[in-house]
Amino acid sequence: MKIYHNPRCSKSRQGLAILKDSKVPFDTVEYLKNSISKEELTTIIKLLGIKPIDLVRKNEAIWKENYKGKELSDDDIIEAMVSNPKLIERPIVVHNGKAVIGRPPEIIKTLL
Repeated sequence: MKIYHNPRCSKSRQGLAILKDSKVPFDTVEYLKNSISKEELTTIIKLLGIKPIDLVRKNEAIWKENYKGKELSDDDIIEAMVSNPKLIERPIVVHNGKAVIGRPPEIIKTLL
């Protein structure tokens, strides 16, 4: 089990607490410190079963200033998230070939 975590995000902290309370072993990836590769992010998106745009935090200034309203391919969107990990929705939990975005954090329990 792995959580992609941003300690400054309250939802991400709540998701981390759910995992700690579950006593299931897991790894924490602070993706703002240790960037996610394009391949890893592509895999996560496939596990989530969503389009890359659905993982973007569209209210972030980086998105609004640099990407909003532009014609972007899925690959362009993934590149934007790899280059600007702040754009990635969080937390993401991956376990046994499945993944969820922890919004609301309680959805993480579906993987336990």
